[in-house]
Amino acid sequence: MAYLPEPPYAHGSPSRTGILLVNLGTPDEATPAAVRRYLAEFLWDPRVVEIPRLAWWPILRLILLTRPAKSAAKYASIWTKDGSPLRVHLERQVQLLRGYLGERVKSPLAVEGACRYGNPSIADGLARLKAKGCVRILVLPLYPQYAASTTGSAIDAVGAALSRIRNVPAVRTVRNFHDHPAYVKAIARAVNDYWTKHGRPDRLVMSFHGLPRFSLDRGDPYHCECHKSARLVATELGWNDERTVVTFQSRFGRAEWLKPYTADTLAELGGKGTGRVDVICPGFAADCLETLEEIAIEGRQSFLAAGGKEFHYVPTTNDSPAFMAALTHIALENLHGWASGEWDAQAAEAEGRASAARARALGARG
Repeated sequence: MAYLPEPPYAHGSPSRTGILLVNLGTPDEATPAAVRRYLAEFLWDPRVVEIPRLAWWPILRLILLTRPAKSAAKYASIWTKDGSPLRVHLERQVQLLRGYLGERVKSPLAVEGACRYGNPSIADGLARLKAKGCVRILVLPLYPQYAASTTGSAIDAVGAALSRIRNVPAVRTVRNFHDHPAYVKAIARAVNDYWTKHGRPDRLVMSFHGLPRFSLDRGDPYHCECHKSARLVATELGWNDERTVVTFQSRFGRAEWLKPYTADTLAELGGKGTGRVDVICPGFAADCLETLEEIAIEGRQSFLAAGGKEFHYVPTTNDSPAFMAALTHIALENLHGWASGEWDAQAAEAEGRASAARARALGARG
């Protein structure tokens, strides 16, 4: 396998530290063709669908024939004038993290965003950081709770991209932040801010993305980490009691998934005539199809049709100040030794000039 060309290098250039924020991804457009490309990449990942490839391929082909049009209509219902909500929020998170870190870190630092599926890809994000002279890269998947199908898959993609690079940078990865105090406070702050404006519900549903039940049985910690996040957030809110319920959404296929299911729980609460239900999604760092369409639209319809009185979806943290402060805190903890608030730009520039002179004396061209 041929390595990718290395970016141009000039002796004496300062080395940088990079941060790559990674979210799941999104189609480029809300069209059947774009959704088909996205689903093909997403559903072919063996971390996402743990079925032998030969058995899965004909099933996937059938899905790619029948599902894209329906999914495209759902994406169209949440699409904004700026494009996919997830990508818009990711771009804002990247910009804001640059600013937040710039106030704390003096040494050269670069921040880029990437998607595990779709664009911009993880390989593209790493290439952009390499082009900026990053020799140390922190990969920060925006999944608070670890799952093999999310964080594990992102790390796979990082490894695959690095395997094509000749001059591999030092790499660290953030495994999870499900119980980080700053993350917990950011979720609770988003809920409290919403309640200040709209009042409080009778029941609070914390809905996390679901996984097949066998993932728990085979040792995936995701289920446990979701429940820990929920307990910590509920405690921070003062709602760690029967008013709060933890559920799992986005079930796909016929196999049993983590229970209780969000859709069933909302229908059950509606059937009991619950006055008001609020739903939050603490596992999502950005609002997307699963929150804006599956919960805010479908979940609302299910609850009200079953007899519920009032439904509220509480937007997730997105690029809120509290969440950006949390990401900054998490990044700084994991950048330990790689970034400094004491960096001397003038001294570094002088050392760069001296290094370039030594290199040229030895015959270097750059």
